Amino acid sequence: MGYTPMMQQYLKIKAEYKDSFLFFRLGDFYEMFFEDAVKAAEELEITLTSRDAGKDDRIPMCGVPHHSAENYIKTLIEKGYKVAICEQVEDPKTAKGVVKREVVQLITPGTIMEGQMLEDKENNYLAVLHASDEQMFGFAYTDMSTGDTFVMKIENDWSSVLSEIYNRPIKEIVIDDSINESFRDDLKEKMQLTVSSAIHSKEIPDQMDYLNESVNEPLLQYVCKLLFQYIYHTQKRSIDHLKKAQVIELQEYMTLDMYSKRNLEITHSMMRNEKYGSLLWVIDRTVTAMGARKLKKWLERPLLSRQLIDRRLEMVTGLYDQFMEREGVRESLRSIYDLERLSGRVSFGNVNARDLLQLRNSLSKIPYVKQLLKQFNHTTLQELGDKIDPLEELRELLDRSIAEDPPVSITDGGLLKDGYDEQLDQYRHTSRNGKSWIAELERKEKENTNIKSLKIGYNKVFGYYIEVTRANLHLVPDDRYERKQTLTNAERFITSELKEKEALILEADEKSVDLEYRLFLLIRDKVKTYIPALQKLADIISEIDVLQSFATVSEENNYVRPTFSKAHSVRLEESRHPVIEKVMKNESFVPNDIQLDEDKFMLLITGPNMSGKSTYMRQLALTIVMAQVGCFVPAKHAELAIFDQIFTRIGAADDLVSGQSTFMVEMLEANHAIHHATNNSLILLDEIGRGTSTYDGMALAQSIMEYIHDHIHAKTLFSTHYHELTSLGERLAGLKNIHVKAEEINGEVVFLHQIHQGAADESYGIHVAKLAGLPDALIDRAQQILTQLETKNVEPTESQQKRETNLQEEQMTFFVEEKNNTRKQSKAEENVVALINQWNILEMTPMEAMNKLYELQKKVKGMKGRN
Repeated sequence: MGYTPMMQQYLKIKAEYKDSFLFFRLGDFYEMFFEDAVKAAEELEITLTSRDAGKDDRIPMCGVPHHSAENYIKTLIEKGYKVAICEQVEDPKTAKGVVKREVVQLITPGTIMEGQMLEDKENNYLAVLHASDEQMFGFAYTDMSTGDTFVMKIENDWSSVLSEIYNRPIKEIVIDDSINESFRDDLKEKMQLTVSSAIHSKEIPDQMDYLNESVNEPLLQYVCKLLFQYIYHTQKRSIDHLKKAQVIELQEYMTLDMYSKRNLEITHSMMRNEKYGSLLWVIDRTVTAMGARKLKKWLERPLLSRQLIDRRLEMVTGLYDQFMEREGVRESLRSIYDLERLSGRVSFGNVNARDLLQLRNSLSKIPYVKQLLKQFNHTTLQELGDKIDPLEELRELLDRSIAEDPPVSITDGGLLKDGYDEQLDQYRHTSRNGKSWIAELERKEKENTNIKSLKIGYNKVFGYYIEVTRANLHLVPDDRYERKQTLTNAERFITSELKEKEALILEADEKSVDLEYRLFLLIRDKVKTYIPALQKLADIISEIDVLQSFATVSEENNYVRPTFSKAHSVRLEESRHPVIEKVMKNESFVPNDIQLDEDKFMLLITGPNMSGKSTYMRQLALTIVMAQVGCFVPAKHAELAIFDQIFTRIGAADDLVSGQSTFMVEMLEANHAIHHATNNSLILLDEIGRGTSTYDGMALAQSIMEYIHDHIHAKTLFSTHYHELTSLGERLAGLKNIHVKAEEINGEVVFLHQIHQGAADESYGIHVAKLAGLPDALIDRAQQILTQLETKNVEPTESQQKRETNLQEEQMTFFVEEKNNTRKQSKAEENVVALINQWNILEMTPMEAMNKLYELQKKVKGMKGRN
């Protein structure tokens, strides 16, 4: 026996969406079958059942209610899955055979539009990637919820592509056969993206051609076409709110690779991978979702144009100088809805009356914002205000049409105001008068029949009825009342008069709801014509929000407006770290000066751990990023160069995903900086070489510094514990030694966190260990060993020399067959050698290594006892 016709329909549709969960509409439920059901039951934690599908064996089945499907879809999307929504596309009452069904939308991590599935302050990008060769890539991405679309050409190598992806909130990426298998694995495993296949064979409608108008280069035109094909053929509709693809010229923005963004904690902290503790956390005082998203975009792409940076700084200055007007702007912005995403929902067809009411309320605030901007003294703010279009016609349309408290559903009625449409008013009048007549009829029937408990009710199955309890049935007039329904404790009746009025009321109600729905769709279509104007307004409002955020945080934290040096020099007086300063709260952050110029463009920083070397390096980079996005900076005075790139090697984190050690990560990040930096770049290298042996590390650190000095001339801060490297200050003309001051007072080390000229004279490593709480006996022993090592250059006695020679010989011949001795290794010795060979020392923690040595020592002592 074969499958039932309905199950055959399911299997045919599922074959086209093999990589998606198929939500198959059956009545009030979306059902899933076979493997979909098994997997969905596990992921959604719902009951797995079974059903007869026409064959001998029952098949797995699970389902979710149609009215609450959004939450289940959200769960699957957040886990990286895709969901194909398969609806009934004909009326079951008129269907001949199996009801016709079609997939009406494919929901993927990169194409979600519903508000509950999106983070208000985060973009949600769908990207497309194509490789013309291994050195040239076309890359495009769009946020379906806002319509923003960008396209660019990425040169150099695959790491540049990964950096670009890492720096964007991309949730899904579409690729074609040009992307090789190893690159695909990186996208899935390293970047944790949903990877989808490009749709080549299908075209996009002519009305979407305008999206590609500003793109001229064939490579970029091709990736845009792939992007729009994927959107159109997954969403099954034209997306009117998508903006023209904007070509990003990467050379117009500062490059922040993924290492720098991570190490500098621009948008997320390294420890918790959350906003708290990041630069974004400090400077985000935006009050709209649009502004928060724009701020992140600006942080992801700091400017290189001095003219554009100065324009932003000038507007921030204007907002900074006039507190009362700025506060007025902030308060007005708080009431403005997310116009970007609202435009997307209007285009997509899922906006409701409450959304349009929010739009009306938002537009009512725009004239006040425009008026406030005219009150600022700075012409740049006045000019920005002049660009604002309050969209009075749209606001007036919504004001006279949308009810003050409409329902969520657009099919329940109650969406529109009285007076908006004459025919609708007539239906409402009939319905309201009819219901008043019903209330009056109930009063009269109680009086005529003397049945005090008599009541007139309504339900969708039986319509209007007169209900009488069994105790009062003897009082019912048989000549007028017609029995309609029998209940346990009552009887329901109808009269000819009530039947007549019921028909009028129900007809008016039905026609009213139907007409109101059609009128609402017409209003929505009118709003759709304003989408470009709404998007332009949203862009200006979000820019104002970011600028006021910069002004607010600058005033609160005593930041200063930076200036830019034509000589490409850096002079910061009393520079501070914006994040640490805020985290410390009431504690006083120790500021420091930073100076770099054409003659002295490298700083070699020495000093003990915990003294603040890394903080000093990071605060320079964060200050530069803040300045180049247009914000004031944490310093008393700031004169900066404009940097094209920032490269960092800060922190000692293994790349566990790819199995690379700390030292390999160090070398990869250093190599990335050396190959891509220019003389206009900033390089921060913290403790390079510490992941290998002392002499290897020192040699590599010195050669890296010399190479940067001689060949790149980039502004560089290099911290180290290798005090021997400080002698480079005498040989490298562009290098200057500085150190972080610490003092020993009564045997305790005190970190002053102050930068001084010259090299540090002591590392204070044992003092730091003491601060960390290591046992006193361990600290005392370390001090003894340090004293011995420091006096090692004293000429040893003859007995000491003899002991050291014997020890060296013993070490050299340990477990090895001696040439002049016939003794072979014992079985126990062979076991120990085998044990040592099994150790993977590079992957051990210090404590694990100590434990292994302790075990080895016990074995060796046992061997000596037996010998």
